Order: sequence, then structure tokens, then C-alpha cells
Amino acid sequence: MSEALRGDLSIITLRGGESFIECVDAYLKQWRKEDNSFIVNPYWPRFGTGEGKCVLHDSLRGHDVYIIADTFNYGVTYKMYGQTVPMSPDDHFQDLKRVICAITGKANRITVIMPMLYEGRQHKRTMRESLDCAMALQELNDLGVTNILTFDAHDARVQNAIPHYGFDNVHPTYQMIKALVRNISDVSLRKEDIMIVSPDEGGMGRCIYYSSVLGLELGMFYKRRNYSVIVNGRNPIEAHEFLGNDIVGKDLILVDDMISSGESMLDIAAKLKERGAGKIFVFATFGLFVEGYDKFDE
Repeated sequence: MSEALRGDLSIITLRGGESFIECVDAYLKQWRKEDNSFIVNPYWPRFGTGEGKCVLHDSLRGHDVYIIADTFNYGVTYKMYGQTVPMSPDDHFQDLKRVICAITGKANRITVIMPMLYEGRQHKRTMRESLDCAMALQELNDLGVTNILTFDAHDARVQNAIPHYGFDNVHPTYQMIKALVRNISDVSLRKEDIMIVSPDEGGMGRCIYYSSVLGLELGMFYKRRNYSVIVNGRNPIEAHEFLGNDIVGKDLILVDDMISSGESMLDIAAKLKERGAGKIFVFATFGLFVEGYDKFDE
């Protein structure tokens, strides 16, 4: 990149990512052989009503700014009417917009690194409903963000909402396989011993890739839902039906982008065990466990 197009490097994190950004900063200083920190620390004051703002004490004019945004960090809290309130994804996203506005359009370019894509599961319209992920991406672009980097998006086709801007979707396929081989010493990746299984039809793309790279057979569950009922904003799953060859005695790799409550994954694992499966390994980019670990401990 020419000097004319390159600005000074600065990195910012939303609240909750301080320890991670220090590791990034240490790597950058070592890689670029510099002593000065690349971190810019915003100030996030809140009014008693819970309304907030972002204040930057450093000028970022002409800088290339990278903002790390973990919008699902519910461990961060703030005070509202005297109560301690955990930050929701909406709160984090609002803070992301605040810090971009505080830069006031003076940066050379702004890149947002969002490990789990905000509203990524609300990526398509099936009835009269909001298209939150598309709207969020367009909002960021309207504020001056030129590139968005995320990991294993629920459906990367949402990038069609911003066709003139950068959207990088990084898949952790190699890291998953490496973790399996390093941690399970006796695992066999032979076609006769192990098989890839997709927990639903939406995850077939990533499972086909694993199956092709490792040369393994592929099976799939599909969710039979009751579309006449809505429970907690979703059509409840009535049954998981399996499509695939015999799995008796085979180890299985279940691949998904996230574990939310874990209910579906545990239900599928139980059904596979009933069919005679051996060990079951679960690959998931994001382990959310929104209802805790009790079900898994049981």
C-alpha cells in the first residue's frame, strides 16, 4: 500500500474487550518493532437515565482505525436509575455507533471487527418483520465504516445489503480440526470410523466443506417445525429427522455456527446415540449457553 493511502494505525475496543486488545497491541508492537501503543481508550460516561455517550481524548485524523466490537459480552454493566444493568447486544451496538461518531469522519478508514455478527440470525424476512442485520450493516456504512470483518456469519449472504463495501466472513475450519486432533489423541479421521453431521439444513454449507476436505460421509438432520404456533418468537421444533447412511459404531462430528441454549444440539446427540453412534464431537464457533450449563452437566 502506498504511503499516500496508508494512515497511522489505531485500535479501539468496546467495553469488555480490554484484556484482548492488550494482547493485540503487544503483537502489533512486536511485529512492527515499535514501542508506542496503538490503543486508543475512549471514555464511556452514562447519565443517570442510562443514556450514554463516547468521548475521545485523542485525534484520529488520517488514521486507519480498527474497532473490536464484542456485542454479546453481557458481563459489562452500567447504572440506570440506580440499578445495575447488564449491557445487551443493542447497548453494545449503540456504543459502537457512538465511538464512530466521536471520530467525526476524520479517520482515513474505519474497519469494524465483530467476532459474532450483530443480529446475524435476523438476516431474512419470512413475514412482516424487521431485517435487523441488514439495517445494522447499512447504518455502519452510513457512519463511515468501510470494511466489516466477522467470523462464521449465520448467513453471509446478508452482505448483499452493502454491495459497495467490504464484508469479510472468516471460517475457523482449520482451527476446529486442529483442536480436535490435538485434544483427542485416539481420534480416527478414516471414512470407516467417523462421519460429519449437520444439525439442520441451514448448516449444510459448512458441513459439506468439512466432508470434502476430510473425505468423510455426510448426514443431516432437518427440523420439523410447527408453523401454526409461535413460542418465544419462534416456531417450535416438533422433531429432528435424520437423513444419511448407517451410523452404528461411528464417531460423529456435529458442526454448527453457535450453541445458543444447547437444547437442539443435546436433542440431536441423544437421537444419534439411540441410533448406535460412538463418540460425538461438537464443533461450534460460538458457545453462548444462554440458559447456563446445567443441561450439559446433566
